[in-house]
Amino acid sequence: MHEVSLLEGIIGLVEDERLKQDFARVSTIRLRLGRLGHAEPDALRFCFDAVARGTIAEGATLDIEMIAGEGWCTQCCRTMPLAELYGACPACGHAPLRITAGNDLRLAELEVA
Repeated sequence: MHEVSLLEGIIGLVEDERLKQDFARVSTIRLRLGRLGHAEPDALRFCFDAVARGTIAEGATLDIEMIAGEGWCTQCCRTMPLAELYGACPACGHAPLRITAGNDLRLAELEVA
């Protein structure tokens, strides 16, 4: 389950921010997760408490915002919604589209005290 290592990386980023901004506690971690990405939101939620135990993120809430997939069609030069990796353009059928959104995981926001 690679979600554990992804969360360890996110908590590492939170620790780095704590050193820069000098806060004592994190109450909420907000992530933006692309629908085309390789992380499962339910798996992230499932293992968050275990990964956060003993860190500055212990007791924090994990909030995940899902980001829709989007791709650029080089044939008809339009940005189109994309439901799957390597999908075809719904307008002209050209495949694959160049992914422009929805394939990443980002630490979007922290609520701290």
